[in-house]
Amino acid sequence: MADDQEPLDRYRGKRDFARTGEPRGGAEDGGEGGGAGGSGAGGTEGTGGKPHFVVQIHDARRMHFDFRLQVGNVLKSWAIPKGPSWDPRDKRLAVPTEDHPLEYENFEGVIARGEYGGGTVIVWDHGTYQPRSHDRRGRPVPFGESLERGHATFWLNGSKLRGEYALTRFRSREDGGNSGEEAWLLVKAKDGHADAGHGTPDPYRAHSARTGRTLRQVAEGTDS
Repeated sequence: MADDQEPLDRYRGKRDFARTGEPRGGAEDGGEGGGAGGSGAGGTEGTGGKPHFVVQIHDARRMHFDFRLQVGNVLKSWAIPKGPSWDPRDKRLAVPTEDHPLEYENFEGVIARGEYGGGTVIVWDHGTYQPRSHDRRGRPVPFGESLERGHATFWLNGSKLRGEYALTRFRSREDGGNSGEEAWLLVKAKDGHADAGHGTPDPYRAHSARTGRTLRQVAEGTDS
C-alpha cells in the first residue's frame, strides 16, 4: 500500500455506500456502524482497553468465514474458507483481505447483489484478544510488527473461540505464483481450550453471537 493512502482506502474503494449497509468507518459514521444492515460502535470501550476480534460468516459467491483482529484503528482481516477450528491438528488457510473499519465488528446483514462481497453476513463470534507474540529470546514483540514479520500469536476471549491461536504467513505476494496471492495459516495451540476433532460447525446451521439468528433468518429478515 502506498504511503499516502489512508488505511481504509481499499475498503472504501470497493464499495458503494449508497447501496450497502456496511459501515464506511471514521467520523462519517459517528461511531455507529451498519446503517441498514448492522449497528454498534467499534473500539475498546468497556473492555479494559483490550483489542477486539470478530469472526463473521459470509455467504457470498463462496461461503467463508472472515477473521478480523483489531490492530490500531482498523480490523486486520483474513478470509478463512473452512473457518477457525478448536483442533490443533487443523491448519486453516487464511487469505488476507483489505483492512476494515472498527465499526465492522458489529456488522450483520445483507450486502446487495452485484456489490463487492454481495451476500449475507452474521457475527459468528466476537470478543477481545491478548497479543502474545515474542521473539526467539522470549521478549514481547508489538503485535502489528509480529504480523509484518509473518507470525503472530494471540489469546482469544470470545463466546465460542477461546485460548491461544497463531497466524503464520507461508506465502508472500512475491512468491505467490501466477495469482500473487498472500496466504497464511490459522492454527489452534494445544491448551486447555483445545478440542481434538472439534472443527467448525456447519455455517448454514450456525447462530449469530449477536442476535442468535442464522444466515437464512438474516437474509429473510426474520427471527425464526
